Amino acid sequence: MRATLMYGAGDVRVEDVPDSAIEQPTDALVRVTASCVCGSDLWPYASMKPEDGPARMGHEFIGIVEDTGSEVTTVKRGDLVVAPFAISDNTCEFCREGLHTSCAHPQAGFWDGEPEEGGQAEAVRVPLADGTLVKLPVAADSALVPSLLTLSDVLGTGYHAAVAGGVDERTRVTVIGDGAVGLLAVLSAKRLGAEQIILMGRHEARTDLGRAFGATDVVSARGEEGVEAVRELTGGHGTHAVLEAVGHMSAYEQALGVVRPGGVISRVGVPQYEEAPIGFGSLFRHNIRLAGGPAPARAYIEELMPDILDGVIEPGKVFDATTDLDGVPAGYQAMADRKSLKVLIKP
Repeated sequence: MRATLMYGAGDVRVEDVPDSAIEQPTDALVRVTASCVCGSDLWPYASMKPEDGPARMGHEFIGIVEDTGSEVTTVKRGDLVVAPFAISDNTCEFCREGLHTSCAHPQAGFWDGEPEEGGQAEAVRVPLADGTLVKLPVAADSALVPSLLTLSDVLGTGYHAAVAGGVDERTRVTVIGDGAVGLLAVLSAKRLGAEQIILMGRHEARTDLGRAFGATDVVSARGEEGVEAVRELTGGHGTHAVLEAVGHMSAYEQALGVVRPGGVISRVGVPQYEEAPIGFGSLFRHNIRLAGGPAPARAYIEELMPDILDGVIEPGKVFDATTDLDGVPAGYQAMADRKSLKVLIKP
């Protein structure tokens, strides 16, 4: 079978690899029908050392179950399923609390930490299939597939940012970042009823989509100028919640500049820094809380899926390019160059 491997920074290849197969009684074998490139894939694409590769890529996918281990009971051959980006048993104490990214099962973890499997491929062996996979009530060629694919990561991550930030109908929100997660954080804040949603981004095509998703205001300026613009839009106080979907220290500092006293900074952009100011002069002095983390996407799938099936939301609009496996290396480059927002892969 064919799969995507990253050999180092800027070096993505699609190669023949051994066929995935059932290894444990709790496994399922899934033939991938849709996957995508994630913004978080661009971090290793920019910095991965050759000695750390090659690594199988892809942690967002939909596919058809081809085979199951003897202990799998919730999905069967022929089912169309979506896999969240974290492998979990959905039964441990952390999963029962909706924290699937901290699942206590020994086989739990993230797809990018599974060296022999990845979603940007023709097939995937899925550990803990009963807990990880969710059956989809549509056909593989449904027009809803792009939106349902966002349940694997970017919609769940944007929604987690809003939930962790305590967004509701009384909340003013700033979203930092106009990538797919930031845009779906806008959609999520709108779904939760936020009265004002300020999107901080500077790419017009993306911020236009942000407005379509529910942003009431767009601020293209960065740094102090951007902070002042947000404060001007909020009577000088800033917003109750800041959803940080970038991961750079500059984005965190911007979040600190626009959060109001008593507010929440909710971080879901994978942090590319080790330290952030949290002392008296930053968070403590004004009772500002720091929240967020890796989104337990599995916890949100059943909640969000009906809105997609009913056409209430269309998160699949974040996909602005489609390719087959041969085009994946070019898809990475297009996203790195900001020519594409998010690339959909149809193997």
